[in-house]
Amino acid sequence: MTLSINATLPSLTQLPSLFAIQLTEFSAISVTGLEQSKYLQGQVTCDVNNSSEQSLHIGAHCDAKGKVFSVFRLINRVSADAENQASSHLLLQPKATITASLAALKKFGVFAKVIIEETTSLNFFALVGEAAASLLRHKFAQVPDSLSPVIQVGSTTLVYISGQQARYILIDDDNKLSATLTEFSLPIYTQAVWDLLEIHQGFPLLSATNLAQYVPQMLNLQAINGISFTKGCYLGQETVARMQYLGKNKRALFSLTTQLPETLSHEDIIEKQLGENWRKAGDMLASYQADDGQCFIQAVLSNDVEQHLRIKAHNESTVTIAELPYSITDKIN
Repeated sequence: MTLSINATLPSLTQLPSLFAIQLTEFSAISVTGLEQSKYLQGQVTCDVNNSSEQSLHIGAHCDAKGKVFSVFRLINRVSADAENQASSHLLLQPKATITASLAALKKFGVFAKVIIEETTSLNFFALVGEAAASLLRHKFAQVPDSLSPVIQVGSTTLVYISGQQARYILIDDDNKLSATLTEFSLPIYTQAVWDLLEIHQGFPLLSATNLAQYVPQMLNLQAINGISFTKGCYLGQETVARMQYLGKNKRALFSLTTQLPETLSHEDIIEKQLGENWRKAGDMLASYQADDGQCFIQAVLSNDVEQHLRIKAHNESTVTIAELPYSITDKIN
């Protein structure tokens, strides 16, 4: 079934009150088996042992030095196979981070009773807007919310993402999702609009070019409950704990905005003013440029950065630091 996709790139204020997003660049790593929770508990920053069928956790998968391979949302999903109703941990994330994270998980997974693989049979869509819950209730017997953010109805898993705009991720095979979206008859945007919302919400978006470069606190994981400091040992835990308790972290994730008449490139450099000179301010992780030229940028900068920023290739530009929906003051859970 072919869906009509809106290829326009609206700014935040131009988005309709209710719409869908085709998450073509979204995927998941599935961890299944007798030791799935035990194994994953020793690999990631969140407390997997506290996960349940209706829970949603944010976490990171790091290397031994505490550098992040991937940032994910962890859910549990029951197989739709009538002969095999096994539950799997799914690490929802961009496809760009799957390969490195999957290889690292499999490397140590050979010593545990687990099956680790990318979910190739599942597709992902998102519904966005305050009226999304009402629309979903016409189709599904249950709808997730802040208390039960993950619900599975038949073969479809629904995931509630809280924030300034209510978001729901729908997970199922392509035919069932396409039929559902056709029934809803909503405007459907591309993956780029999802990235815009993630940038706006301050949720880290890593690409293949910036993997294993940042500890979780540089991506604000401590501020969005993406790190458990009480769960015990996991890969990279010593570095993460040292950053937290010794105050050694000097960088943070920021959301930035600017207006450019030309196309913003991922190779563009963000600069900060030092007296009469300009120097590189940090690293650009992701960006979204609306059709009207408004740019939304996610970057890792010095955590004491000030407002005097610009894009190097556009030296007349003014880059503004946007307010995030959370404080980057450290949280400990």
